[in-house]
Amino acid sequence: MADFLFNNIEETVSVILFGIGFTMLLLQQNLIKKIMGMNIMDTAVYLFLAAKGYIYGKMVPIVTDGVLEASAYINPVPSGLVLTGIVVSVSTTALMLALTIRLYERYHSLNLDEILMRAKKEEKS
Repeated sequence: MADFLFNNIEETVSVILFGIGFTMLLLQQNLIKKIMGMNIMDTAVYLFLAAKGYIYGKMVPIVTDGVLEASAYINPVPSGLVLTGIVVSVSTTALMLALTIRLYERYHSLNLDEILMRAKKEEKS
């Protein structure tokens, strides 16, 4: 079992990172820490995709030295998915941080329970 984990170290690390991010997302009440947990989960997914897309001994799919055989190159689709995912996660993080700033300006707290409590009080008034 340990040999399997060390042979697939990238996948093992990505699963551990995903677990850390998911735990932060569930257990933390601070909105910034929740955003950090989401970013850790994103990074774990990108690491997993990159690890699955890479084949040892193969080259990046850029034709050089006249090698035209497709079997000499790795699949470019996982790399494209990772790049697209990074762009999406950066924009999502920016939106979440902007909304967090607005919540802090309105409720003067980053604690999710306090924000919900103050929002309910505000709603009743």
